[in-house]
Amino acid sequence: DVQLVESGGGSVQAGGSLRLSCVASGYKDRSNCLAWFRQAPGKEREGVAAIYTEDHSTYYADSVKGRFTISKDNAMNTLYLQMDSLKLEDSAMYYCAADSKWRGWNDLLKQDYPHWGQGTQVTVS
Repeated sequence: DVQLVESGGGSVQAGGSLRLSCVASGYKDRSNCLAWFRQAPGKEREGVAAIYTEDHSTYYADSVKGRFTISKDNAMNTLYLQMDSLKLEDSAMYYCAADSKWRGWNDLLKQDYPHWGQGTQVTVS
């Protein structure tokens, strides 16, 4: 089974930075698309950023563009989310997701990824 394990969450003051990590294991086939999602209490889960693993093209939600950076270390099989200039509204549980199938550009932040991690909490105060 595919397993995704996030880490790196925590509490930070507004304007600060955090880097989230997501380690993937158990893959039989290479993942084509990886993404970060988040869900705040009382709100729907939303897509944050995504990356194509082959060419490392990235896609960001407007709310985080210019502040967050998604990247992948293929050797370590790890996905990252560097979050800078954090705002109060960035507080949420953050999840990584993976799909072995290719997705179109407009589908990268759709929530029908087959594999999900358990989440890591980010609190901005």
